[in-house]
Amino acid sequence: MKRLFIIFLWIILMIATIVIWTYSYQSSHEEAYVPVSNLSETYIIPSEEGVFKRSEYALEYAEMPIDKKHQRNLNTYYKNRAFYGAPPSIPHAVAERNMGGNSCLKCHENGGYVDKYNAYAPVTPHPEKVNCRQCHVPQKTQSLFVATNWTRTTGAAVGNKALLTSPPIIPHQIQFRENCLSCHAGPGAPKEIRTTHPNRVNCRQCHVINDKNVSEIGVFKRATKE
Repeated sequence: MKRLFIIFLWIILMIATIVIWTYSYQSSHEEAYVPVSNLSETYIIPSEEGVFKRSEYALEYAEMPIDKKHQRNLNTYYKNRAFYGAPPSIPHAVAERNMGGNSCLKCHENGGYVDKYNAYAPVTPHPEKVNCRQCHVPQKTQSLFVATNWTRTTGAAVGNKALLTSPPIIPHQIQFRENCLSCHAGPGAPKEIRTTHPNRVNCRQCHVINDKNVSEIGVFKRATKE
C-alpha cells in the first residue's frame, strides 16, 4: 500500500512538472513588446493620453527648418497671459459667435504661418474642447481700466533640473496641456522651450511634473553611514 502511494505521488509530481514547464515554455515565446497604437484607451492613464496626440507629426517637427525671423519667445508667451498658468488671451479680433471648429481650429489645430498677423499660429493642446471663449478672452485693451497694486507673477525658470544632468522638470500642471508637442515643437513654439528631440514622443518617460522651482544642489553625493 505504501509503495502504491509513493508511485501515485511520483506520477502526480511528474504531471505537475510537465504542465508547469509547458506553460513556462509557451509564455517565453510571447511577444514582450506591445505597441502603443494597439493599446485600448482603458490602458492609458488619462493624464498621459494627450502626450501622444500629435506624435504622428513628430518626424515632421524634427525635420522642419526654423524660421528665426518669425519665431516666438517666452517674453511674448507670458505677456499674453494675465498671470503665470493662465490661458492665453486672444490678441486679435474675433466674431462673438465664431469659435471652435468654425474658426479657431482652422488656424490653431495644426498651426502654420498667417500672413495677416505676420506670425505662426500657436497649436492648441486640446482641440477637442471647442468652446474656446469659455477660457480665452479677447484683448480689448493693453492697459488696466483701474489702477491697482496687482503685479504680474513671473514664469518658471527655463531648464529647471533636479540634478546637473537630469532632464528638465515640467514646471506646470498638465491639465489641458497634456499634448506636449503642441507647445514644445514646431515654428509656433517659443524658442527657449522648443524641444530638440520631438521624435521621442513619450515625454513623460523622462520629464516629471513639479510646479515648484528647484535650486542648484551641485554635485550629488549619496549619504553614507559612518
